[in-house]
Amino acid sequence: MNIIAPSMLACDFGNLKSEISIVNKSKADWFHIDVMDGVFVPNISFGTPIMQVLKENAEKILDVHLMIINPDNYLEKFSDLGANILTVHYEACTHLHRTVQKIKNLKMKAGVAINPHTPVSCLKSIIKDLDLVCLMSVNPGFGGQSFIENTFEKVKELKSLINETNSNALIEIDGGVNSNNAKKLIDCGANVLVAGSFVFKSENPTKTISELSSIIN
Repeated sequence: MNIIAPSMLACDFGNLKSEISIVNKSKADWFHIDVMDGVFVPNISFGTPIMQVLKENAEKILDVHLMIINPDNYLEKFSDLGANILTVHYEACTHLHRTVQKIKNLKMKAGVAINPHTPVSCLKSIIKDLDLVCLMSVNPGFGGQSFIENTFEKVKELKSLINETNSNALIEIDGGVNSNNAKKLIDCGANVLVAGSFVFKSENPTKTISELSSIIN
């Protein structure tokens, strides 16, 4: 079963509860929540108050993506706020193994994200410890960007590494996902597709999620 995770970064924050309800009632599997600090990426997005609303209203997995420096300072906080999966950036972690172990000790699944310019090979020594790898298919920081075509090759390379090491890590794709590239991403080895603008900027987000689900499952 392949997974759709609508990115709440693209939703209407003025109607957050109704947007959460749309995802709850849809064929989506997870909520994808981007947390940005304006330092690691050139944008600031929601912090703990928004997470609290999601914790209280979301009925599906909370997949939290920390695009921040010093993520270790916030692991306990996001555990308390109901994160089921917590993903940190390879580029932001000085002691990645320690960070991953701490996430797991806090009873969350551990993910690592890599930016478009970061090679898959950098994950070789830690891939068996991970529950998820998030491949950024745009440069992180803003929604609505164009998909980077080289991502298909990175997915294949990552899938090979997972198979070689008998890792159980899921492959998540974040950025520019739509109905035109979804099937190819899955065929290359992806398991989880994050879709933001494609879902929430469409006329009927529920229908868009349903159509995306039928494409990949």
